[in-house]
Amino acid sequence: MLIRDILRSEWGFKGHFVSDCWAIKDFHENHKVTSGPVESVAKALKAGCDVNCGSSYEFLMEAYEKGAITDEELTEAAVRLFTTRILLGMFDKTSFDAIPYEKVDCPEHARLALKAAAESAVLLKNNGVLPFDRSGLKTIGVIGPNADNRTALMGNYHGTASRYITVLEGIQDAAGDGVRVLYSEGSHIFYDRSEMLAKHSDRTSEAVITAEHSDAVVLCLGLDETLEGEEGSVNSKACGDKETLELPASQVELMKAVLAVGKPTVVILMAGSSMDLRYADEHADAVMQVWYPGARGGKAVADILFGDAVPGGRLPITIYKDTADLPPFEDYSMKGRTYRYLESEPLYPFGFGLGYGKLTLTDAVREGNRVRIAYRNDSAYDCSEVLQVYAEHPSSPFDTLHPSLCGFRRVYVRPGETGSAEVELGAWDTVVDDEGKRVKAEAVLWAGLCQNDGRSVALSGSAPLRVK
Repeated sequence: MLIRDILRSEWGFKGHFVSDCWAIKDFHENHKVTSGPVESVAKALKAGCDVNCGSSYEFLMEAYEKGAITDEELTEAAVRLFTTRILLGMFDKTSFDAIPYEKVDCPEHARLALKAAAESAVLLKNNGVLPFDRSGLKTIGVIGPNADNRTALMGNYHGTASRYITVLEGIQDAAGDGVRVLYSEGSHIFYDRSEMLAKHSDRTSEAVITAEHSDAVVLCLGLDETLEGEEGSVNSKACGDKETLELPASQVELMKAVLAVGKPTVVILMAGSSMDLRYADEHADAVMQVWYPGARGGKAVADILFGDAVPGGRLPITIYKDTADLPPFEDYSMKGRTYRYLESEPLYPFGFGLGYGKLTLTDAVREGNRVRIAYRNDSAYDCSEVLQVYAEHPSSPFDTLHPSLCGFRRVYVRPGETGSAEVELGAWDTVVDDEGKRVKAEAVLWAGLCQNDGRSVALSGSAPLRVK
């Protein structure tokens, strides 16, 4: 069994195990594998689930009284849980108890949130339109349902900030007095109209006029928690597993109309997952994925657009070129999935991302479980770059189709600066066999700013080095 045999016996896990929320109730209400809650909690506890996120473990005593679980099984689960709580210091005074309420949403944390938003934004395409030159712009058009959408800043499972800065507000603040900022919602985030009493596409003409009167356009598209989140959490009819990777039809229509105007246009995508960006890649001048960037996200985006910050994020996912190449949703094999097993060429590969500067790697040497990488900044811009090390095992029958990431590290390098940094390696000299066990294998390591594949090298203009 996964919990007892693998997690505890093979991997030696000593902590406690918690169910997904309401998962145990699913046993009898949805999966129909048990007759009711008593049988469900008995099976869960015996399988090694110590804590239930939900209400089902209210039936533990009834299960005990009916002999479905034993005193020893209850005690074992309680011991594991309270061992964790004791180790966390929950019954003693800790350093966390001394943190005052005034630390919540304090300026220090706001600065950190802004830094995280800027460092996570991934510039996917840039034909030279970015960063914007304030002196060359008189008017910027900010268009799209996510341009002034606070919900798209927050994502899922969020608290409440004292201030939110949307992309529109960030650009208004950053543009300066000499640049006029025009705004159009353009479309509803998923309905075919913004005003329910209007005809469909009721904001399209406004968006087109805005683009026509702008020197440059920032088109803000994507999702928010009403469309992408845990099923049933906000908009139960739309949340959960996505049926497609395409943007809502209202946004696709808006994107095509705005890009047809022909003004220099930057597409900003706010979403937490891979989306179909083929049209934006083909027709926009720049494309940037900013995820759900948090309460200060709009300022971070504006800082990058105007060059007050540099984009430094790299993709933790694969953005596919053609979703038709993906395996069926019901297929649980790894074939065709993730960057390690993808058989088709991606649109934007895992690990890829552009900056404004150019970092050149000059050497890469392995020293034990670390790789030392030397570099220099050959550009006039600061570089916020992620050094990446990938491992392949060509002599092993269990090697993955593509090299696996085994270490990474962010570095900040000023113009003209040279230096080196060590990247600590994870599992680099082992592979997983058909039994799911790690076995030793001779490795070839590659160090670079992206994967060692043709698409990544073509997009980034930088080829990884073979590690000595």
